[in-house]
Amino acid sequence: MKIGVITFPGTLDDVDAARAARAVGAEAVSLWHADDDLRGVDAVVVPGGFSYGDYLRAGAIARFAPVMQSVVDAARGGMPVLGICNGFQILCEAGLLPGVMLRNVGLHFVCKDQWLRVENTETAWTTRFDTGADILIPVKNIDGRYTASAETVRELEAEGRVVFRYVDGNPNGSINDIAGICSANRRVVGLMPHPEHAIDALTGPSDDGLGVFYSVLDATRSLVTA
Repeated sequence: MKIGVITFPGTLDDVDAARAARAVGAEAVSLWHADDDLRGVDAVVVPGGFSYGDYLRAGAIARFAPVMQSVVDAARGGMPVLGICNGFQILCEAGLLPGVMLRNVGLHFVCKDQWLRVENTETAWTTRFDTGADILIPVKNIDGRYTASAETVRELEAEGRVVFRYVDGNPNGSINDIAGICSANRRVVGLMPHPEHAIDALTGPSDDGLGVFYSVLDATRSLVTA
């Protein structure tokens, strides 16, 4: 299986995302922001960092990159897409996920190991987890406060589209402790914490992030065999 990892100017975590893809036996394929060719990948990771310097608004410029139009089209056709941190911001800006990310409460950059609860195991990126499982994943952001209209939040909660929730403290003030959400078809997931930094208990706080990448292998294989 081929997992594409996008690089924008200012991307920081593309190498780590590619390493995570390889750790579960997938082929990591580099995708360039200015190229609209997805190179035959089966899934896409939009990684963390500061795309285009976040000079206008986090993710607002990256949303118009040629590669993102291809990602939007592919996602609407059912391709699994994962947005991590800045990638989550980009997916919101691109309209693939609802809501926006605001400056953290306290206006400080947060960098810590964070406990999350897995709320939805029916997405393309979470089937390897148990519902209600607590996982330890690093978080590092300054614009990580998820917010949306009251109607949108009610819809996300009612439809089970909150995928991850902060436990043992909310590091950025996100509404309802939301750490990650998914699209209505469960194929697109965005989260602020970094599962690609939790794939080896020796170098990270845990290897809990591997479940995210193993899950998408299952999702893409099911499409191939269907």
